[in-house]
Amino acid sequence: MSKINDIIHSTANKISIHLTAKIGQRYFVMLLSFFVGIASGLAAVTLKHAVDAVKQIVIGLSESGYSFLLIFSPAVGILISMLLVRYVIRQNLGHGITQILHAISQSGSSLKKHHVYSSVVTSSFTIGFGGSVGAEAPIALTGAGIGSNIAKLFRQDYKTITLLMACGAAGGIAGVFKAPIAGMVFTLEILMLNLTMASMVPLMVSAVTATSLTYWFIGQDVEFSQSQIHPFTLSNMPYYLLLGIFCGLISPLFTRALWLPERLMATIKNHWLRWAIGSLLLGLLIFLLPPLYGEGYSTIGVLLRGSTTEILRGSPIEHLTGESEFGLLLFAGLILLLKTVATASTTAAGGVGGTFAPSLFMGAVAGFFFAALLNALGVVGLPTANFTLVGMAGVMAGVMHAPMTAIFLIAEITDGYELLLPLMLVATVSHVVMEFFAPQSIYTKPLAVKGELLTHERDKTVLTLMHLENVIETDFTPVHSEATLGDLVRAVSTSRRNLFPVVNNRNELIGVVSIVEIRDFIFDQSRYENTYVRDFMDIPRAFVSSNESMTSVMKKFEDSGAWNLPVVSNRTYVGFVSKSKILTTYRDVMTHITYE
Repeated sequence: MSKINDIIHSTANKISIHLTAKIGQRYFVMLLSFFVGIASGLAAVTLKHAVDAVKQIVIGLSESGYSFLLIFSPAVGILISMLLVRYVIRQNLGHGITQILHAISQSGSSLKKHHVYSSVVTSSFTIGFGGSVGAEAPIALTGAGIGSNIAKLFRQDYKTITLLMACGAAGGIAGVFKAPIAGMVFTLEILMLNLTMASMVPLMVSAVTATSLTYWFIGQDVEFSQSQIHPFTLSNMPYYLLLGIFCGLISPLFTRALWLPERLMATIKNHWLRWAIGSLLLGLLIFLLPPLYGEGYSTIGVLLRGSTTEILRGSPIEHLTGESEFGLLLFAGLILLLKTVATASTTAAGGVGGTFAPSLFMGAVAGFFFAALLNALGVVGLPTANFTLVGMAGVMAGVMHAPMTAIFLIAEITDGYELLLPLMLVATVSHVVMEFFAPQSIYTKPLAVKGELLTHERDKTVLTLMHLENVIETDFTPVHSEATLGDLVRAVSTSRRNLFPVVNNRNELIGVVSIVEIRDFIFDQSRYENTYVRDFMDIPRAFVSSNESMTSVMKKFEDSGAWNLPVVSNRTYVGFVSKSKILTTYRDVMTHITYE
């Protein structure tokens, strides 16, 4: 097997060298982006077909009189996914988008080979059997894995690997939604890549290729092709504004409600018990509220078509709510409250999926609930389908901190460009309100807490990509605190540095001595044996921990005004970090990541 791998890598290297010399690096990357688009598009088609096939079997059985299967079917899908993750893949797949962001900032944009298929396989079982999550984050991770591994196969540098990873993610999103513009904007807004116009071309190539492939295998209809959208009315703009605020308030609740059950379930150490509790809870929720099954796109389609009473079908509590306006509102309110519990139960139990589709589902139900409530109260007569559509953009923009992605995605998957103005208003307002409550999105918060998040601010991006261990200088000569001035002078004679760390018997840093501080005594030999290092020692203005982020290090430089700071690990002396070394490394990293 290793011999075959060697042959493959050797051949790929020869192809890369030949084509780069023949057509140039820029066109070679475009060619690779085309193949990344094909592969990510095929992955999207495979995932959609796999999810639909499993879902048809389960729904078919439940409609044949085995409705109780809805209670247990999610447990089956989650169990299969969990076993594959634990015993075959042997790596936690986690939240797909967060993994991509972590790979870009901390792993040289390198994703393992299993990412080419693992998320597709596991999420197919999770979602197909009823897991209340989405397939979009898994397909984005799959596309990114395809791009990363193709780039590594042809021995590309970091910036090209990152670009092709973005191409794969764009292709996956574009393919699964048939939305090429949204796929491109997704990489810029959510993956937060700073790209030049020249590097946009490979993204377009991948997105268009993946979408065309999906058209070929699935058809050219948009995801929600039968929406009963009414013409845009300017007089409804104040209500769209209120909807934006409503979605902005729901978004932080959605995010926090997702984290809480996951944290509670994480306290259960036995993974079989977690699976049993999470799966049973999810099954009961789906049995009572069938719209919580799977991605929820069928429910969104029902609301967009205006056939709102259909969402009650199959629910054992249908006779309690009835089909009245307020009964329908009560049912929609229950769905709105319990969707996050269903999604969190799925992932906490061991299922694989993302929050992309749940945020769209929540937005659709929120938009419908908002309009239907005002209509039921007799305040105004609003087109519920329009508010359902626009609400999808509102919650998605808030939860993901991605208003542009939300605007173009909803316009593309619903053919709702006629509502572009309210889409822009609701997405923007929701995003602004959400930022007030939560500055980080559901994907970026875990990385931001660790200081590992790349942003659109280039300085912060470069500092995030820099690692402290690469700028620590260890050629400073330590001296003991009880050493004499004579010992210090001998150390000076053999050192190229003018700064000397002072340590104790346990090699703990207790101070520093600068040549500047001892220059008045250095030639006074009468003091060599009766004057000690501790007499000249200064306490450093700040200490740097060996595991500290570069952003924190730079802040310490700014606050202290120092040019050199000592680095310690549990008080043990490690070395020094200097501003000049950081600036040199900064320039190198900037060159390394800048797209041309």
